Amino acid sequence: MKKVMLKTTLGLAVTLASSQIFASGFALNEQSVSGMGTGFAGRSSSADDASTVFGNPAGMSRLSGQQVTGGIAVIDASTDIKDAKGKYPGTNKGDMVPFTGVPMGFYTNKLDDQWAVGFGVYAPFGLVTDYEGGFQGRAFGKKSEVKVVTLQPTVSYAFNDKVSVGFGPTINRISGTLESDLTVLNPGFGDTNVKVKGNDTALGFNVGVLVQATDTTRLGLTYHSKVSYKLEGHTNVTAGANTPSSLMKSNRYDAKLSIDTPESWDLSVTQDLSDAWKLYAGTTWTRWSRLKDITINNDGVSPGASGAVGSQLFGTIKEEQNWHDTWAYAIGTSYQLNKQWVLRTGLTWDQSPTNNTNRSPRIPTGDRTIFSLGAGYAVNENLTIDAAYSYLKEESVKVHDLNALNEYSAKYENSANGFAVGATYKF
Repeated sequence: MKKVMLKTTLGLAVTLASSQIFASGFALNEQSVSGMGTGFAGRSSSADDASTVFGNPAGMSRLSGQQVTGGIAVIDASTDIKDAKGKYPGTNKGDMVPFTGVPMGFYTNKLDDQWAVGFGVYAPFGLVTDYEGGFQGRAFGKKSEVKVVTLQPTVSYAFNDKVSVGFGPTINRISGTLESDLTVLNPGFGDTNVKVKGNDTALGFNVGVLVQATDTTRLGLTYHSKVSYKLEGHTNVTAGANTPSSLMKSNRYDAKLSIDTPESWDLSVTQDLSDAWKLYAGTTWTRWSRLKDITINNDGVSPGASGAVGSQLFGTIKEEQNWHDTWAYAIGTSYQLNKQWVLRTGLTWDQSPTNNTNRSPRIPTGDRTIFSLGAGYAVNENLTIDAAYSYLKEESVKVHDLNALNEYSAKYENSANGFAVGATYKF
């Protein structure tokens, strides 16, 4: 019984379907439009615009004067669900991810030859998924909406024209809503709706080093710290219309969840091949193995309440996740066509942290390959417009969720198109 409720309360920050995003697990990569054009290869070594506040804070030392970079990425995802089976009937339309936008904005100011400061606002994690009302697997996840917004004041210091370092504390705000429909008593009573809402604010940091190894080779290393959240919110249970009130009443419980978003290391290189051509390469390691299990604590549960069935479902609830660490690899290039235009392309391979045993409809993700194109246009000396496109294709994966009251299995085939546009203004 506890496992049934757990499937509906997997944490506001963890049960994230990643078919609509361009990084492993439930991370977002969309913090730079110019970087998206090269598949985020060279993210910690390129320092092309103010988005380096996230990519590598040390890169601010390479930017002159003051710069503002902003943009938005939109994601159009597609999911085909095949070979679906379950204890109860239902539909399997797929395409549960709505058209989603991810905004970003950054500012940098080079104070002198050594010091620079900056600020960033961006989304490092997030999702919106919304299955149809009659989804066959709705007991294991119907609707999810999670947002993480990060503010990052940043400072960098250049020891000389070869080596610089940067640091930025991060202020992270997470909020979310999860819904599921359960047939916990009897199919004739109708579904019982469960909605979980919660939020928290927590601190982390980003730190980086940038080295101009030769006149044509630049190396960057960036560390994004883990962030420890202690979410607090409520779990609301609304019984089906035909459920006898003596068996199940509407209930509201105080819910708590402790969860860490993982740390990551990004190492990359930018190589000038000629005056026109640049080559970018990079790898990112993410410590997803922190996610061993999810533990939910619901307070205010009274075993003697008249809603006796609801009482049995709450307390301390735990489910194994057993995610593993991941590697992502990217290679890209840019070509300066003329004074106004620069063209970009990139290829990325990204591991999924999930495993075949614990994968659920909320996280139906597999390893993915991403192909990217991009371009930048210098309107004048102060203003540059960037645009990018990415196509993501995941390997087919199987989902199999089972508990004492329900079962659902299916094959998921996920893909996505990403579009982004942004601008950088120098003054």
